Amino acid sequence: MPKKKLYRLIVDALQDAKARDIVVLDVRKVSDFTDYMVIVSGTSNRHVASTADKVIEKLRAHGRRPVGVEGVDLGEWALLDFGEVVVHVMRAPTRDFYNLEKLWSDAKIIKVK
Repeated sequence: MPKKKLYRLIVDALQDAKARDIVVLDVRKVSDFTDYMVIVSGTSNRHVASTADKVIEKLRAHGRRPVGVEGVDLGEWALLDFGEVVVHVMRAPTRDFYNLEKLWSDAKIIKVK
């Protein structure tokens, strides 16, 4: 599956789950472990967990399984690693604290429609 189609499927699943403030970063020039990073906020621990589950389900329906999954049970911050795309689903206070967009500020921001 092409990388852009992969992150587009992820964004579609996030939008279906009513995730907030979706940001896609093109980190190909600044990272050697992934090509795209998707950062999104959930409104509660339950919303973070259910949003992560929706992404996994949608990609599984397209034949993709995550390489790794962390934090879904706790719901504060879920990390989904699909190889070429890494997804961070966080509660807003956690996202504000870690400020990944600033940490990866050298990456190109891709507009989400």
